[in-house]
Amino acid sequence: MARWTVGIVGAGKIGRMITALLKTSSHYDIRVIDHDTESLAQIGTPGVQVLQADVTDAPALTQALTGCDAVISAAPFFLTPAIATAAKAAGAHYFDLTEDVAATDAVRGLAEGANTAFMPQCGLAPGFVGIAGADLAAQFDELDTLSLRVGALPLYPTNALKYNLTWSTDGLINEYLNPCDALLDGQPVKLAPLEDLEIIGHDGVEYECFNTSGGLGTLSESLAGKARRVSYRTIRYPGHRDIIKLLLDDLGLARRRDLLKEVFETALPRTKQDMVLVYCTATGIRDGVFTERSYINKSTAREIAGKTWSAIQVTTAAGVTAVVDLMRQGRLPRAGFVGQEQVGLSDFLSTEFGALYGPGTVTALDTAA
Repeated sequence: MARWTVGIVGAGKIGRMITALLKTSSHYDIRVIDHDTESLAQIGTPGVQVLQADVTDAPALTQALTGCDAVISAAPFFLTPAIATAAKAAGAHYFDLTEDVAATDAVRGLAEGANTAFMPQCGLAPGFVGIAGADLAAQFDELDTLSLRVGALPLYPTNALKYNLTWSTDGLINEYLNPCDALLDGQPVKLAPLEDLEIIGHDGVEYECFNTSGGLGTLSESLAGKARRVSYRTIRYPGHRDIIKLLLDDLGLARRRDLLKEVFETALPRTKQDMVLVYCTATGIRDGVFTERSYINKSTAREIAGKTWSAIQVTTAAGVTAVVDLMRQGRLPRAGFVGQEQVGLSDFLSTEFGALYGPGTVTALDTAA
């Protein structure tokens, strides 16, 4: 089977995890590109080529990516268009983790008429949750509602927010401030972030959920007119949402993103003792009966390649590496825009990387045929 060279742009927490995962496979040669030599020095994975390049320098980045079969952007969302453009110029398939809607729209524009595939939003949410949600939706003869809920949470919350930083602060702020895609009465709408508070429970623990941006991916388009209501919300411990609204609205930090980022990064500790909870529920008609079915997935930190990786690192990296592997095997389209709902859940879980979501971490009903 084909051996691929994969270029990973970004040597941060997720970039390092993607590198470590791909290196466990015999099917990949890996090239990591970043402007920061200190970040590159932390890769620490033998046999990986590291290249220092300015991501905003289009010719330099294109040259660094030349010869790659696939490019994965693990860089901040605002660099997405530049990286996707360089991947196209280098003739490589493109994947990213972004939750940013504008960045995804830019990638879709590049995908039009392209000879290579462009597959953004391949992490956890958007990403895996869209794959799981689409599979759940396919189990109904007539879909009524689809509710997707995802949270990356500390196992042992101690502060008032009951939250630790486990991934991109820029991405977190984006989720809390930008409009949220949804379907209401079968039609695409934009909802306000941090609204529509609800309470759910799992394993005897109560959580709150509220609207955040980006997690739905392209499901709101693919299910338009096919479901009455489709929504995405973030899971947090109770009380988190109200404190965030105080910071953003009453103290005005929504208008001062740089200061908000500084506050988060200096006041909230980081942890690898985290968990990721995926909580998908659908209602509709099955065999003539109004039915509800759910897919629940809970992951915690684990050891891979001799190192301990947080749950958010593992689930995010597994999301993108699994779809890269499916494309390498010829099981996904290799030209134009590819959405997460085009990936079968059983296909995803059958890959060596998707298996990280498998038995031992999943409580799920049967997947769709």
